[in-house]
Amino acid sequence: MATSVCLPRPPATGARASISLPARSRRLPRPHRRPHRLGGAAVGMDALHVSPRDAEPLLHPVAAATAHRRLRVRTHAQGADESATGAGDGAAAGADYSLAAVILPFVFPALGGLLFGYDIGATSGATISVHSAELSGTTWFNLSSLQLGLVASGSLYGALGGSILAYRIADFLGRRIELMTAAALYISGALTTGLAPNFVVLIIGRLLYGVGIGLAMHGAPLYIAETCPSQIRGTLISFKELFIVGGILFGYLVGSYEIDVVGGWRYMFGFSAPLAAIMAVGMWSLPPSPRWLLLRAVQGKGPMEDNKKKAMNALRRLKGPSASDKVLTDEIENNLSSIKAAYADQAEGSIFQVFEGASLKAFTIGGGLVLFQQITGQPSVLYYATSILQTAGFTTASDAAKVSILIGLFKFVMTGVAVLKVDNLGRRPLMIGGVSGITVALFLLAAYYKVLSGFPYVAVGALLLYVGCYQLSFGPISWLMVSEIFPLRTRGRGISLAVLTNFGSNALVTLAFSPLQGYLGPANVFLLFAAISLLALLFVILNVPETKGLSLEEIESKILKK
Repeated sequence: MATSVCLPRPPATGARASISLPARSRRLPRPHRRPHRLGGAAVGMDALHVSPRDAEPLLHPVAAATAHRRLRVRTHAQGADESATGAGDGAAAGADYSLAAVILPFVFPALGGLLFGYDIGATSGATISVHSAELSGTTWFNLSSLQLGLVASGSLYGALGGSILAYRIADFLGRRIELMTAAALYISGALTTGLAPNFVVLIIGRLLYGVGIGLAMHGAPLYIAETCPSQIRGTLISFKELFIVGGILFGYLVGSYEIDVVGGWRYMFGFSAPLAAIMAVGMWSLPPSPRWLLLRAVQGKGPMEDNKKKAMNALRRLKGPSASDKVLTDEIENNLSSIKAAYADQAEGSIFQVFEGASLKAFTIGGGLVLFQQITGQPSVLYYATSILQTAGFTTASDAAKVSILIGLFKFVMTGVAVLKVDNLGRRPLMIGGVSGITVALFLLAAYYKVLSGFPYVAVGALLLYVGCYQLSFGPISWLMVSEIFPLRTRGRGISLAVLTNFGSNALVTLAFSPLQGYLGPANVFLLFAAISLLALLFVILNVPETKGLSLEEIESKILKK
């Protein structure tokens, strides 16, 4: 965005000054970019670059006084000439965060996502190990296809229950306690699974771990969003997806290392316990969310003055020692005013209001995306990647596990590409291109099992194509659309329904894949997924809007209420 600054013509010389402004003026989100009056002692000459030829007129006392009163920033994207005050306050406030205070409130909650991804990657190898007569190390290794499906999808059923639980207790516990509870459930689930003496205890451990996933996936984005500087909030939340994908890759690595060990599945599942312990200690060391403390006060569930003092102390720990009391007090008061205004203007909608008017349109878009995200085969490809590769010709478990590492690494790289490009290319182009690639990949997998069985690398290439296109489309963009699309009045309940839809369909597809593979054969299963992908592509083309560059209010007024 080009920026120009015009000074009034000084009467003595008639000279015109050309000034370059700092990058802060480019950070205003569209379409709210507007001119700002830069006045007062806070704006110094070190913030402006003045060419030597034009410096002398600025030193003229009359010209300087006039310029001081009338200096404006104009952008070519905005024609209006409005004045605004306090343009630099937000940036100054944001700059008060120390590096450690920015990183730690992101890393420890994001470990919850890494542990979710780790479970996906580790399960891929563990399902082979636990089902193998030579590698299981148990007398109950001869599991049916339904039992094997429960091992793979047990954590997802737990996550479904955890999502329901989070909806009921999250505001009562607070984000920090919710994430500490999730870490405790991760630890107990990992240890129960790793030490399981029989199949029933194994499934109990998988369910416990899954409840931790449900709580972590709810609490982590809330804590990150409420405690990080606004200037980098979007970047950090996007990078949480990279933690999930990094966890998948790490799970593949551990699975590859332990796949030939007798009882290796116990180590695969149990290795997440020390990671969860780090998450628990880290969350214990962090302060509660200041915004949550203020929310409780506004809700009448805590003394206002006491909660404001607690919020002040929490904010001081987050910003670091350099933040002044005035900056802290101003931010607390601003947050408190915003929360009060939100409660006064728009009460939280009921569950039934999600299915009315603009909210129904939003749920059709968001819920449809997270549903197709799962029923196009994504859980099956990830959870059963090693099994698919074994069938494709990588006869030993270790060979298949090593190729799974390659798939996980590729997934990680493609996620990074999507995070970098989503605001440049837009949501719709990435979705349409990605879902098209997913459809081609699924048809290739079906063709391999039908007519191309002599070319095992076709299966590997199809898996890589599937993973890459998924990470450019359904992976990050579905959740981005869900966070953008719901109106404020029903946003909380709408997102909860979307999460339940995601975990429910994920668990169902994962559970059904193994029986379907036995009944229909892998070729027909992937043909079924390919047909569903064609429907998903049609759904995206007809229903999913482009929200790039739009504020949440504009999405509601221009898209949902059309």
